[in-house]
Amino acid sequence: MATVKLLSDDELSAEARAVFDDIRKVRKSDFVNNFWRALAHDPKTLRRTWESIKEVMAPGALDPKIKEMLYVAVSIAHGCSYCIHSHTAGARAKGMTEAEYGEMLAIVGMAAETNRLVTALAVPVDEAFLVDAAD
Repeated sequence: MATVKLLSDDELSAEARAVFDDIRKVRKSDFVNNFWRALAHDPKTLRRTWESIKEVMAPGALDPKIKEMLYVAVSIAHGCSYCIHSHTAGARAKGMTEAEYGEMLAIVGMAAETNRLVTALAVPVDEAFLVDAAD
């Protein structure tokens, strides 16, 4: 259950309405999800977050599907059920296959295990892995 009321379109401030209009335009959809509806209570945070998401998730050096898959992996690591679901849907919409999803989950699980082992063992980083500051 949300800790704030999810605002309907009729309850939005003018500033929040402008952000929702941009979300709909950019995503080419009338759907505005609950994350944005919760953030709409604070239009400044809503706008800042939306602008950052647009920039980070826009096409760039990484394929949009890969960006969504990375978002899922980080969301799993942080235990964010909402983001796991929304970005899995986004990755699937961008072409992620079930095989890719399975491999990604295997990597997330393996990384979680080995991260904990290396942390527990306090393994020092190999010199070969360090970036030479002189270069």
